[in-house]
Order: sequence, then C-alpha cells, then structure tokens
Amino acid sequence: MANAEQSRPSGAGRAGLVAARLGTVRAVLWLIAGVLALRQIAVVLNTPRGERLTDLETWVGPAGVLHVTGSLYESTKFTGTPFSGLVLKPLTRMAEQALGWGWTFGTLLLVVALGLVAARALPQPVTRRSTLLAAPVAVTLLMLSLPVRNTLYLGQTSIIPVLLVLAGCFAVRGERISGVLIGLAAALQPTVLLFVPLLWFTGRKQAAASTGATFAGVTALTWAAMPHDSYTYWVYHLAGVGLGGRADDLANQSLHGALLRLGLEGPLEIALFFALAAAVAAFGMRRAIHYARDGQLLLAVAITGCVVVAVSPTSWKHQLLWVLLAVVGRVGTRASGRYVWPVAVVLVMTLPAKMMVPNMGVLHPLRDNVVLLAALAAALAVPFLSRTSEYYRAPIPTEYAPKAETRFSWAPLLRRVATRPNLLLELLLIRVTYAAYQRTRLEATGSRAAAEEHASQILAAEKALFIDIEHWFNHAVVQVDWLRTFFDFYYTSFHFVVPLSVLGILYWRRPADYRWARTTIGFTTVLALFGFFFYPLAPPRLMPGLGIIDTIHGVQDFSKPDYGRLTELTNQYAAMPSLHFGWSLWCGLTIAIVAPRVWMKVLGLLHPTFTVLAIVATGNHWVLDAVGGAAVVGGGFALTYILTGPRTTAPRKGRGAGHDAAPPRGREQPQPTSSQESAAVERR
Repeated sequence: MANAEQSRPSGAGRAGLVAARLGTVRAVLWLIAGVLALRQIAVVLNTPRGERLTDLETWVGPAGVLHVTGSLYESTKFTGTPFSGLVLKPLTRMAEQALGWGWTFGTLLLVVALGLVAARALPQPVTRRSTLLAAPVAVTLLMLSLPVRNTLYLGQTSIIPVLLVLAGCFAVRGERISGVLIGLAAALQPTVLLFVPLLWFTGRKQAAASTGATFAGVTALTWAAMPHDSYTYWVYHLAGVGLGGRADDLANQSLHGALLRLGLEGPLEIALFFALAAAVAAFGMRRAIHYARDGQLLLAVAITGCVVVAVSPTSWKHQLLWVLLAVVGRVGTRASGRYVWPVAVVLVMTLPAKMMVPNMGVLHPLRDNVVLLAALAAALAVPFLSRTSEYYRAPIPTEYAPKAETRFSWAPLLRRVATRPNLLLELLLIRVTYAAYQRTRLEATGSRAAAEEHASQILAAEKALFIDIEHWFNHAVVQVDWLRTFFDFYYTSFHFVVPLSVLGILYWRRPADYRWARTTIGFTTVLALFGFFFYPLAPPRLMPGLGIIDTIHGVQDFSKPDYGRLTELTNQYAAMPSLHFGWSLWCGLTIAIVAPRVWMKVLGLLHPTFTVLAIVATGNHWVLDAVGGAAVVGGGFALTYILTGPRTTAPRKGRGAGHDAAPPRGREQPQPTSSQESAAVERR
C-alpha cells in the first residue's frame, strides 16, 4: 500500500506534468504559426513581378494611381478612401523591391498583433489551457484564413481597420484614445462607424463621441488637402460605391453583391438593398449590444463586424476578416455539439466555397454567398450562449461507451462516443474531406509513359496468374446490348449512391456503428491515395493496341496525350487501387456485419460482386485493381480496429437522441442507481 501510494504522482507533480504538456503543445503551435508565416512569405516573394501585390503596385508603383496629379478616382483602380490615399502616398518614394519586402513583413506583423489582441480579449473566465494556447491558435487561424492570404497576395490594407478596432476596444486605456483608434479605422473603412452605437449603448459614450469626432476631423482634414478627390469619393461615388471590380463579382460578399447575382438590378435592387441593410443593421446591432452587456465584448465586436460585411456596398475577400472573429461564440448545451459552430466558421474562412458546397445548379446561390450567409447567421440567427447560462462553462458531457478490450496491448485505443454525432458537423467534414480527396487525386496524375508501363506490368502479372479476362469479358458484354447498358448504368450510378445511403442509414439507426463505419471508409480512401501517387496506372480502355472498348466514354483518340477532355474532369491514371470496387466492398462488408437479416447480408454482398463485373466490363479497371481495392479496405478495417478497438454491438433501432451504444460482448454493466437514472433524464 505504501509503495503504491508513493508511486502515484502528488498533486503538485500532476500539475507540473500538465503544465509541461501545455508548454509543449504551445511551442508546437507557435512553430506551426511560424512555418505558415514563412510559407506565406515564400509564396508572395516567389511570385513573379506583376503578379504579386497587384493592388499595391497599382497604387504606389512607378506608374501607380498615387503618382498621377489628377484625381485618384479617374479610374476605378483605387478603392480606398481619400484618407487612405493620403496615408499611402509617402510610400511612392520607396524602392519597389524594398516596398514589397517591407509590406509583406509588415502585414505579417499586423496579423500576429491581431492574433495576440484577440487572444487577450476572450470573455472571462478563461481556463489556464485557453490562456496558454489562445494566442498561437488565433495567429495560426489568421494565417490560414482566406482574407489574410488575399491581403498578402494583393497588398491590401484591410487588416489595419480590424486591428485598430480591436486595439481600441481591448488594448488601450482610456475611452478617448479608444475612440481615436476606432475613428481612424472608420476613416479607412467608413462602415466601421457602426461601432459607434455599440460603444454608445454599452456605456462608453465618450469613446463613441471620440470615434465620431476623429472620423469627422480626419475626413475634413483630408477634404481640405484633397478636395477634388474627396468630392469624387463621398459625393460622386457615394462613399466608394462602384469602385473596384464589378459589384456582382463572387468576391463581393455583401447583400448588394448577392442581390445583383440573383438577377436584381436598377431601382428595385437599390431599394431592396437599403431595406435589407437597415433591417440587418438594426437587429444585428441589438444582438451585439446584448452580448457586450453580457461581458462578451469580443463576440459583440465580431457580430458588429459581420453586420459591416453585410451592409457594405462592397465587401471584398480581403475585407471579410470580421467573420472569423465570430468563432469565439459558444453555441449548444452539449459538449458533443460545441465544436459545430467554430468548425463551420473556420472551414468557411479558410477553404474555397467550391470545396464545401457541391457543384450543383440548385446549390449555386449557397456556394456563391457562403461567407455572406455565415456573416448573416452570426449577426442575426446563431443562438450564442449567455455567460449567465449554466451550460456556458459546463456543457452536458459527452457519453462514451466502455473502453474496448483487444489482444494488442500496444494499440492506442480511443474511447468510442456513444451518442449520435452532430449532423451539420458530419456533413461539413465529409464534404471537405471528399473535396480534398478529389483535389489530391487529381494532383497525383502521372505521366502517360509511366502509366502505360505499369499497365503492361499488371497485364503480365495477370497472364502469369491466368486471370487476364479483361478483353474477353469486355467484348462479350458489348455483344449484348442490355447487358452493356446495365453495366454502364451500374458503374456510373451506384458508386456514390450506395455508400452515402449506407452512411445515412447507419447515422439514423445505428450511431455507434456509423462512427466505426465512417472511420473505416476514411482510412480506406486515404490508403488509396498512396496508390494513386506512387503507381499511376492506365486502365485497360486507355491501353493502345489492347482492343478494349470504352463502353462509357466512347472511342478514344490515342494520338492525343489527354484523350480529349477527360483529363480535365478527373485523373485517368488513378486506377490502382480501384475505389469503385473498394467502396462497394466496404458497403457489402458493413451491411453483412451490421444487418440483422440474412437476406440483407446477401443483398449487401451482391453490390461488390456486380461492381467488380462492371469495372471490368466497361474497361475501366484491371482485375488486379479490384484486388488492390480489397487490400485498402482491409487496411481501413485494420486501422480502425487498432485505433478504436473492436466494434461495439448496439440495438437494432437507434433512438432519437442516439444513446444506443452497448458494451462489448462478455462484459456486464452495473445497473444504474435511481439517482443516476434521474441525472440521465435531466441531461436528456
């Protein structure tokens, strides 16, 4: 007993161990942020001249707008306020190379400063872990965000207003100085004046007055120094409306841009825009004031910034950084759903919309306005928790199934979550993962010579094994019209429908099995990418002289390296392993494992059988490609077993809350006491 007690670490020892781990994680995160910064520098500075810092070059370059003696707005190339032109004009005396280096490093320093200020502004109380990790996480997310990357590429100034507002709200003492900083931000981006009512109605009236006075004074001073430019900007262009690119461009994520993309124009569009902008400003600012009074000033600043994005006539990509700040809002009473909102915001702000939304005509309005919709959701709809809520600091904990047992004592088994995962988060992750898979698969294209050489190797191996049936089977199927039509339809139609259907049914009926099956197909797909990268393989239909008939795409012109337009659609040499067969085998095995009826198991196993016949009959795969597909499926199941342990059994019908995980076979669960039962009921 004494030895056992001595072997246990004391409270101070445990605290020291936790602190050391947090320190290590913090150092790794700062290292990642530094690597991302270096990568951004390399991307910008390795871009040829004329293609980097294009906006900055247009303004302050040798023939830039700021060199001319006439108006800054004789063309639409300069989009800033007259005050920003006055501030930038001294930069025209700098050497071009020095300006490029200085602007890039200066922008990165602003990003780091922005991340540090945002990390210090987190609503209290903040855990020690959050205090240590907030700054590197914030800087990393900023480095990855599309607005920052766009700002670095274009040489824009849009980080400065955001930093001035955050510094005015959190980094300086005294309301007067705070108002001066926010007023300067409004002089650079006029819609920042929406922060005045936020300051006024939250008791910072001196800061609000100082903001308005600073903006008016700076604007008047600039008007005296540049009267013609000021008149052109404020009166002729109505505070910058119409400057820059076309307002209906996808880069403009404002209500005005969305209405134009929907086909509205003229007085009707203008009237509707003003009406919607007024409504968004009124309701959004009311929410911002509420959360500021609740002690969540950073969230209030984010909501106000989202209103700014929506109501501005033009909100270009580099001006959308406000939306990323909304990640600090806490949504949901359950710990399992607490990550949905921040993950959604991070995905929207770091990935192109086409990676998150499928390229379907009916979804184009969503894809084209995804950042605007995120801003509107944050400003108007997302039910952020109040700090007075009992769930703000202590959400309902996630329920876990008992830890699985396995023969492999070294295996890093993870706890299996027993509740149904959040649907929105799952859809986002599946969509993003599949888009990344598509992109990676396309980038893995090898040379035609290597692909044909590997195909010759595969054919030789099949001949040695007496399984080279591709030519015979392909021509036999072509002779029977209905059989050819059936296999063509099966190949093109069931590849996505069946896996998605299996995942959907498992999600609704068997949540625990859904997590296990989703993890398995994920590992299977990742393993297949290694084959695409390291073994590009020409399918039978793209082998000259073999005589395979392409039953789906038609006759190919082998004199053209890209075989027409096929390579623009997908990687033609991603044949080994065959994921057509691999995914179908995953479907069949999953159904055979979880289905309660024998006829269901048989029906499930028929799918990979028909699929392997279809991929050979249509000339899209070799027989050994299917063997490779089976190998990666086996690898996916093995990795899932090693990482998460054996599959746990579950009741046949999942309930709405998803609490249907059961312990592994052979383990008895203790009966819950009445107090435990009542606590479980309260949680639900």
